[in-house]
Amino acid sequence: MTDHLQTILDNLPTKPGCYLMKDATGKIIYVGKAVNLRSRVRSYFHSQVDSPKTVQLVKNIFDIETIVVSSELEALILEMTLIKKHRPKYNVRLKDDKRYPYIKVHWHEPFPKVTVTRRMDQDGSRYFGPYTSVWAVQQTLDVLRKIFPYLTCDREITGNDLRACLYYDIKLCNAPCIGVVKKDEYRAVMDDLCRFLQGKTESVVKRLKAEMMKASDELHYEKAASIRDQLVAIERVVEKQKVISTEQIDSDVIAVARDHGDTCAQIFFIRAGKLIGRESFMLEGGEDEESSEIVAQFIKQFYDEAAYVPPEVVLPDDLPEVEIISQWLRDKRGGDKVTLTVPHRGEKRGLIEMATENATEALHRIRAQREADHSKHVEAMSELQTALSLPNPPTRIECFDISHTQGIAAVASMVVFTQGAPNKKHYRSFNIRTVQGVDDFASMREALRRRFRRWKEGQEIKEIGREVERETGKEGQEIKETGEEVDRETSRQVEGLAGQKVDEPLSPFAIRHLPLAIGQKVDESFAMLPDLLLIDGGKGQLSEAVQVLSEFGLSDRVPVASLAKQQEEIFLPGQSNSILLPRSSQGLFLVQRVRDEAHRFAITHHRDRRDKRGLVSALDSIPGIGPSRKKALRLKFGDVDSIRNASIEELMKVRGINEAVARTIKEHL
Repeated sequence: MTDHLQTILDNLPTKPGCYLMKDATGKIIYVGKAVNLRSRVRSYFHSQVDSPKTVQLVKNIFDIETIVVSSELEALILEMTLIKKHRPKYNVRLKDDKRYPYIKVHWHEPFPKVTVTRRMDQDGSRYFGPYTSVWAVQQTLDVLRKIFPYLTCDREITGNDLRACLYYDIKLCNAPCIGVVKKDEYRAVMDDLCRFLQGKTESVVKRLKAEMMKASDELHYEKAASIRDQLVAIERVVEKQKVISTEQIDSDVIAVARDHGDTCAQIFFIRAGKLIGRESFMLEGGEDEESSEIVAQFIKQFYDEAAYVPPEVVLPDDLPEVEIISQWLRDKRGGDKVTLTVPHRGEKRGLIEMATENATEALHRIRAQREADHSKHVEAMSELQTALSLPNPPTRIECFDISHTQGIAAVASMVVFTQGAPNKKHYRSFNIRTVQGVDDFASMREALRRRFRRWKEGQEIKEIGREVERETGKEGQEIKETGEEVDRETSRQVEGLAGQKVDEPLSPFAIRHLPLAIGQKVDESFAMLPDLLLIDGGKGQLSEAVQVLSEFGLSDRVPVASLAKQQEEIFLPGQSNSILLPRSSQGLFLVQRVRDEAHRFAITHHRDRRDKRGLVSALDSIPGIGPSRKKALRLKFGDVDSIRNASIEELMKVRGINEAVARTIKEHL
């Protein structure tokens, strides 16, 4: 243990809080909470620790930061926030780093619409989910819309429109725009939809049957037939829902399965005694962890953003911190009690076993898919190696694309595929700075120069570090800045990765270059060269790439090709004829996928940049809206239309916006 760490351990507070363990680069590798920070953090460094994961974690700890809070509950909430933000390597965490999709019913609107969102706001809407994929959400909505026709358009509903849209004709909207249904009738339908999503189908069926009989008695046979069709559609859905309990209560059943380092959590959603749905979630960092700890971490991360917390959660094992989790769930539920049940026999234990079996099957499906994908990727890379005469299979492919609107808000994208699969951690985007107007060639040249300049700078930093190490007698160790400023007049104390200290005079070379070598973090994505550089475009874009590679002396180290969209032609430097891969070629599928991903990433970044520019430009004309308020409005609403459509009350919820400023915004937009 280094002196630095020992000093930290000697001065730890005895209060509740969170601790952040960092490696030598300053990256957070683990986040934990404790009632007593001193006792908990010190326990990691006891000699009797035998967990392989903990042993490995301790080996990589270079620094520890603590945050003191007033209670264990606050520590739990802060821990979840920090894990979500930093995604530490040694924490158990949901594998997807994106937000899961939800069904959003815009209940605060007079005629509520139904949309898909990945964010829950306190705006009066009703949310249902999460779902593991947008596809699953759309499948649900396709069924619901046939039963409960709802609005999807953005028109203002007055009931006085002359014509309805096509959706009314195909019975996917009940046309409040032309007054077919009134506001109260429409909201009743939407309330039924919400109840249906909650699994409360009996009350919906009961009400619809009463309405059907009433319509029939009043000789409104067309309306009665329409309600009958609704009931038939509901019955088809309900009959797929398995009755698993005579108890009319809501509960979630959670189980986990583990196999060869993979971990899957399965959750069953039981509403009014019926199994209405299930979802599987992959987790990372579960190696060498107890199942109870994995379940605890899943509960905290899942319910942190879940739209609904049931009164009962059924678990396979006792949790290590059951009381504080129960308290937190109770607060999430609005003060109502939440029971964490661990059944050992009976109906609920059978549900745990069924959930475990489903989690195991999910792991097997994922592994089979992974193996199939790997086989295809190997085939694709082999085909590309042969077709493009590459020295090795292209295990790392980088692709660049340009996106702009008539030269405005021009951006470049860089996507990376490793072993045939997208490596999104290495994706990068570039705002084009030096090009005016429409010039895709110049934009591509700028983006590539900046990419390989970053690689060259990284190489220089590494070389300087190695030189400094040689001159200080510390070969093979990367020098990092840890404290004191460079003293150019005297000897210098430098701390290495393992915490060793050097009190030796540095040479003029080392002194001259130390500020560059120390404290510089090389971007991981730019530190490696691609096995294949792929350019979206034809011969013109390819020639720009060839020129840039020549400037950096990489012509012989980085193979480059371009892919033209029209006929999917691949162009190589110095070859007049293009290469046409077979339409069924796995190699062609791979380069198409890489190209399409670069295109998607570029367009997404361009739209974000364009929208922000447009938003800032629109806000510039409003008196009293400075940089801070612009930023707050942009974070809250995203675009001008959302700000324009926001009410005075909604605008006032933004930090720094009072009623007077809100009214000024409405006047100018």
